[in-house]
Amino acid sequence: MRDVPGPTGGDRFETDVPARLDRLPWAGFHWRVVIALGITWVLDGLEVTLVGSLAGAIHQSPSLALTETQIGLTASAYLIGAVFGALGFGWLADRIGRRRLFFVTLGVYMVSSIATGFAWDFWSFAFFRLLTGAGIGGEYAAVNSAIQELIPARYRGTTDLCVNGTFWGGAAIGAAAALVVLDPAIVDPEIGWRGAFVVGGALSVVVLLLRRHLPESPRWLMLHGKPEEAGQIVGAIERDVTEAKGPLPPPSYGNVVLHRRGAASIAEVWHAMFDTHRERAVLGLTLMSCQAFFYNAVFFTYALVLTKFYAIPAHHVGWFMLPFALGNLMGPLTLGRFFDTIGRKPMITGTYALSGILMAATGAAFAAGWLSAWEQTLAWTVIFFFASAAASAAYLTVGESFPLEMRAMAIALFYAIGTGVGGVIGPTLFGWLISSGARTDIMWGYFGAALLMLLAAFTEWRLGFAAEGKPLEEVSTPLSAARAR
Repeated sequence: MRDVPGPTGGDRFETDVPARLDRLPWAGFHWRVVIALGITWVLDGLEVTLVGSLAGAIHQSPSLALTETQIGLTASAYLIGAVFGALGFGWLADRIGRRRLFFVTLGVYMVSSIATGFAWDFWSFAFFRLLTGAGIGGEYAAVNSAIQELIPARYRGTTDLCVNGTFWGGAAIGAAAALVVLDPAIVDPEIGWRGAFVVGGALSVVVLLLRRHLPESPRWLMLHGKPEEAGQIVGAIERDVTEAKGPLPPPSYGNVVLHRRGAASIAEVWHAMFDTHRERAVLGLTLMSCQAFFYNAVFFTYALVLTKFYAIPAHHVGWFMLPFALGNLMGPLTLGRFFDTIGRKPMITGTYALSGILMAATGAAFAAGWLSAWEQTLAWTVIFFFASAAASAAYLTVGESFPLEMRAMAIALFYAIGTGVGGVIGPTLFGWLISSGARTDIMWGYFGAALLMLLAAFTEWRLGFAAEGKPLEEVSTPLSAARAR
């Protein structure tokens, strides 16, 4: 069917939009979605790696001279901004659409990142980092939901993991950039670290141009009582795909009957999360919180560990961050397809559990002084090869767990809670532990992070659900569909 059927009576209507989107073969349109929207994670990876790699230079900066604790606090400020940005922009994305938010959130990120390069003291640096985080947090909510709604069901897990994993492509770029901007033979480090933030923000202009050619999510339109407009967009996508791939296969399932309605109210969101889907809420909160602590505790402070315990010069930190970032990138790219074939539950359980076990072993080896700087980096690279896939799967799980009408808000809420509980505490705690100068203190922090990952693995094993290859409307019934019955 090329057109969306008209209303079936009153404010009820029938639509074949989901079936038409899910039957599409992978084509150029899907690559454009992945590149234009997935760039968010590249930017986020660039941001946090710059701060991690530049931490030593910022600490030694004659104009800022931040202490280890202050560096940890600025990392927490970035995450606090991400929390509030995700909540605010996520709420808007479910009401005014995904596409409008793409430009607002990216604009906030761009301006704030550039402003960071002109910070004059701790408070200005922390404030600009907070605003940068707000832009990235908003991106997570709007972009994650849009990608899941536009990608065919049989590719959704692989795509979502790979897109989230590109965070580490940005991290690799940030690590490589740090080698240049922190090398005194090339540029004054005081100018270098500032210029890195300015250039990173300015690159967003290219992304804005790419996003001009992406449509609104047809699924969002159909759920907001605009099936005709949704059908027109899907028709345009089908024509584009047909030109490249030939005749399309028939839909593998039938139409969906929905009820015209507006955005979900706060009461409906609360009821769906903590009543109808209580177990999924527990699962999402656990996965998000545990991976956030695990990641942010280590990554935001790794440069400090290298400089303080291994005497690595600040301008050489990028050499150690680069393989670490590449290992993180390869995890989702290599393992992502197994989340669509072997299945969500066994893969999420396995990657979380293995990450926790390896973290505990590495923490003990660090405390005993058995590792050199390169051996420490190799250990982190192996650990986060699995942890990166696990963390990406947390976003996939939350996005699939709840009805489409509240998808962006659900992603935002769980990202906010997970980041607030696990992410904001982690960098500050580890910054404080590192400042003590005792390897044993840091070891207990690593043990705590490992225990949280094992807790997440157990929770997935008990509460996880199969979503591989299934339409989003089947994994979680839309509120509009439930009301239409």
